[in-house]
This record gives sequence, structure tokens and C-alpha cells, in this order.
Amino acid sequence: MEHYLLVKHLHMTAAGASLALFLVRAWWSVTGSPRLARRWVRVLPHLIDTLLLGLGVWLMASLALWPHQQPWLAAKLLGLLAYIGLGTLAIKRGPTPRARGLAALAALAVFAYMVGAAVRHSPLSWLA
Repeated sequence: MEHYLLVKHLHMTAAGASLALFLVRAWWSVTGSPRLARRWVRVLPHLIDTLLLGLGVWLMASLALWPHQQPWLAAKLLGLLAYIGLGTLAIKRGPTPRARGLAALAALAVFAYMVGAAVRHSPLSWLA
């Protein structure tokens, strides 16, 4: 637990980096940019998201916070699944630029919900 603050801040930094890369990739997807096919664009987000998830698991285990005991954490994890699904629609699987753009906006709303759930420790997120 001595590294809690370091791991927490690394987790938040990885979340910010993940969001920034998502925004760039979603924009490139909507605009049809060939930059989306670059190798680093396909690899780096997965590395950052793996780090983000690993740090989150470390925090959860070290603090003994379990989703079945903490409704806000369960809500955040369900939000993560929704974010991943919407993200794949926004970047890869959306049939049209409009559909990809709408999926990206929905993914951003889910991301904001997850941040609110983490900050407020409530499944009501920012409404708590």
C-alpha cells in the first residue's frame, strides 16, 4: 500500500492518455484519415489500456475493493464494457461516419460517467 498514490496517479494518467488517443482515433475514423492505419496508432492504445486496466486491478486488490461489495465499482466496470463496445463502433465497426461520430460521443459520455463513479464513489456518478 506504500505505492498507492503513485499507482493511483499512474492510473489517472493512463486514463487521460487513453481518452486523448481515443479522441484522435475517433476523429480520424470519422474523417476517413489514412493515419488510422499506422502501426503505432493500432498498437499504442492497446498498451496504454492494458496498463490502465492492470493499474486498476492493482488498486482494487490492494484496497480490497470488490465489485460485488462496492456498487460504484461494479457500475464503473459495466461502464467500461459499454465504453469498449461503443469505442469499437466509433473507430472500426460503425457503418458510416455519422454512426461512428455518434458512437464516439456516446463513448465519451460513458467515460465521463466512469470518472464520476470513481470520484464520487457512487453508481449515480456526478449526480450523487
